[in-house]
Amino acid sequence: MNKNLVNKILITIGFLFIYRLLAYVPVPGVDTAVIASFFDSHQSDALGLFNMFSGNAVERLSIISLGIMPYITASIIMELLAATFAPLGQMKKERDGMVKYMQIIRYATIAITLIQAVGVSVGLQSLTGPNGNSAILADHNTFIMLSAVSMLAGTMLLMWIGEQITQSGIGNGISLIIFAGIVSAIPSAIGQSIEMVNTGAMSFLTVLAILALILATVGIIIYVELGERRVPITYAKKTMMQNQNKRVMNYIPIKVNLSGVIPVIFASAILMFPMTVLSSSTNPTIQAIADLLNPNSYFFNFLTFVFVVFFAFFYASITFNAKDISDNLKRQGGFIPGIRTGDATKEFLNMTASNLTVTGALYLGLIATLPFMIIKGMGVPFFFGGTAVLIVVQVALDTMRKIEAQIYMSKYETLSAVGL
Repeated sequence: MNKNLVNKILITIGFLFIYRLLAYVPVPGVDTAVIASFFDSHQSDALGLFNMFSGNAVERLSIISLGIMPYITASIIMELLAATFAPLGQMKKERDGMVKYMQIIRYATIAITLIQAVGVSVGLQSLTGPNGNSAILADHNTFIMLSAVSMLAGTMLLMWIGEQITQSGIGNGISLIIFAGIVSAIPSAIGQSIEMVNTGAMSFLTVLAILALILATVGIIIYVELGERRVPITYAKKTMMQNQNKRVMNYIPIKVNLSGVIPVIFASAILMFPMTVLSSSTNPTIQAIADLLNPNSYFFNFLTFVFVVFFAFFYASITFNAKDISDNLKRQGGFIPGIRTGDATKEFLNMTASNLTVTGALYLGLIATLPFMIIKGMGVPFFFGGTAVLIVVQVALDTMRKIEAQIYMSKYETLSAVGL
């Protein structure tokens, strides 16, 4: 294996190991035993969802309890603003402007993290354990300051780790952090299932049904993620003669799911933000709204479906640029049989991508919500949804593609070096 690739894999593993260590560093001034006992009865609600994405960091009230979601929320806001305001969109396209764009996202991440950290800190003030002992071991005002600073430091560390993985490692750092968090929670979920079977809280047939559902979900995800529409291309004879010793792609691959895992992550981040803030209030009206946004509710899953579909269309429109593809084809002497070059090719590609995005968006929305609805109908007393499976499978596939691309690139460089 290429030495450069091995180094990138080791760098990625090293940073993910640091991320997992941070999950065991608690916020100063909390009684972790009280927090743990509280989470025992909140596995199927909003806290269960938080805990899943953080890799069980929330139930330990780690400094990375808020995870990478504040950064993702800030990125979503900036993406929407860039699509709405032309000057911001132009800033994103320029090299110097992109540096400023990313800096704005970091500042927005700080603001969002502080808001969520204060909300969590205030909510913990009323939390007590089975014996009536408080979850907070310090003065309330002091604790709010300590938790806000420590959670901000944890989130900024995660943001830095994600950027380092993307730049120096393999794959998308932010996606891999979420992937590692979800995967790290699998052993405890298996242990919990075994214990429930042993105590009679859940039947063995129910476990088999859950396994079958997970396998079916994984199979569907892999099938759709590998699916693509291949638009045929024909090159002029002169172009073919010039490239007779080179590999010329004779089709344009357009994936069924153009947006990847981003819509699901974006939807989760958008819905998690209000849940974190609202959960700290004791106002009956706000509590009623918080209950509506509980992951165990049908309304939450309806909102998840809507947001996933919306972001699927939104992100696909950003990532797929039919005009650039059409211009490149024209410059290379290629064309789609039966379609004129230029605007006609652009419109054809846009229409093809839009049709595929409809299928891809519905697929993402159903995968993110339907498995959970089935699990809820079965009466399983812990949180499980297609969102986790979708993220794990998609990130794994994307990382494998990047590793394969690195392997092919190293082989190509080797052949070029020997003059073949």
